[in-house]
Amino acid sequence: MSSKTLRAGFSLVFLSMVLAGCASYSGLHTEGVSLEAKNLKAEQSLKGVTLSPAAWPKSDWWTSLGDPQLDGLIREALHDSPDMQVASARAHQASAAADAADAARMPTLDASGGVTRSRLARDQDPSGRGGSYNTVRKLGVSFNYSFDLWGGQRDAWEAALGQARAAEVDRQAAQLTLAADVARAYSNLGQAHIVYDLDNDDLQRTRKLLELGKRRLSSGIDSHYQYQQTESLAASAEEQVIDAGKKLQSAKVALAVLLGKGPDRGNEITRPKILQPSAVALPSVLPAELLGRRPDLVAARWRVEAASKDIAAGKTRFYPNLNLSAGAGAESLLGDAMFGSASRFFSIAPTVSLPIFDGGRLRAGLDAKDADYDLAVAQYNKSLVQALGDVSDTLQQLRALGQQITAQQHAADIAQDSYNTVLQRYGAGIGNYLDVLTIEQTLLQAQRQLADLNAQQIDFSIQLMQALGGGFQADNIAANATSPSVQTH
Repeated sequence: MSSKTLRAGFSLVFLSMVLAGCASYSGLHTEGVSLEAKNLKAEQSLKGVTLSPAAWPKSDWWTSLGDPQLDGLIREALHDSPDMQVASARAHQASAAADAADAARMPTLDASGGVTRSRLARDQDPSGRGGSYNTVRKLGVSFNYSFDLWGGQRDAWEAALGQARAAEVDRQAAQLTLAADVARAYSNLGQAHIVYDLDNDDLQRTRKLLELGKRRLSSGIDSHYQYQQTESLAASAEEQVIDAGKKLQSAKVALAVLLGKGPDRGNEITRPKILQPSAVALPSVLPAELLGRRPDLVAARWRVEAASKDIAAGKTRFYPNLNLSAGAGAESLLGDAMFGSASRFFSIAPTVSLPIFDGGRLRAGLDAKDADYDLAVAQYNKSLVQALGDVSDTLQQLRALGQQITAQQHAADIAQDSYNTVLQRYGAGIGNYLDVLTIEQTLLQAQRQLADLNAQQIDFSIQLMQALGGGFQADNIAANATSPSVQTH
């Protein structure tokens, strides 16, 4: 290539850079500012809670609930649930998109070859006769490379890589959500068994009352009206047992669905043990390290970073771009030397492009990327505030529930003693029917309330494990434990 040609090429590049101001992103910028966890006050809400460096949940946190059958069910769900299949497919999609963005940065080299057999018409035949045949053989290679002068292609790849990492974290978040949902459904199944038992016990009590009432009616102690009231009470108790059985079956089906199986799978699950709620304690480094322990926060942080890279890539489209195309090969008629000097060809074509006027398309595209960044920051901020709120609210609920259970257990014990006494007096023919009826209903209500509180304690215990990240560690996804940097674009 002659020096004159080189000078002309450099002059063209220089002129393009001078004209770069014709398409400008001046005035476009982001507005999102991420929150810092240390600036969110939570000391008063978390006051009085036991602190321990080892209070972070383990990755198999559900084992602390104390039922091996639950351990197996969660493993089954994580393997077979369609929810996990969806999350894995999305992570795969994002990973493939990152690979495609990386491949777009590489040069391309293509090879081609072919043979063309033709019959020429008179106006195509140099001899003017027409009807002649020829055979053309062609071999060639082509090369194309777009120089990443401003780093836009790398930024686009890093943005796609950030989205892929976020999708992988989403997959782990889906694992945490599924494990928590299975644990809750399992707890609900245990609660359904308890309620079924309570209603059966109530049915047995009303049948005993009915038997005693029949004797008292025969002895003339009670009226027929009182006996009919007891009959009505027994019928209502029987209806409650039927309803409890229906809810028990629904709980089995709900658990089977989470496992990714048919409803019959629920019938194979034996009655759950009484689960043990986790101890109420907090990591001593909360809230700072919560950023790296909650998968939703880590994913949101990666999306902020990816949106920032998208903006950087969008800005490079306003600048000149240099592309190089080249080709070489051989083409000859049949009979000529395929690789002779007269058959060989080559070409080289450097091209400089520069956006000058596009009707505002580039500015609109970059403005949309700015909005995407602001949205990603807002979603991160929302996730952070919600995360601290989840931890605080769950702890408050657990502390209150512990006190409520103690009080309600005392109330249930008193109601049981009262019922035993009044039933004994009623059976001896000296008690009042209304007293028996009132105490019996009080006992049933106290037992149901206690069962509900115990179930709530288990549920909030599971929620606490989920709120603390369920054993997730961001280091496994190559994420740092700091807040996302907010850049001015």
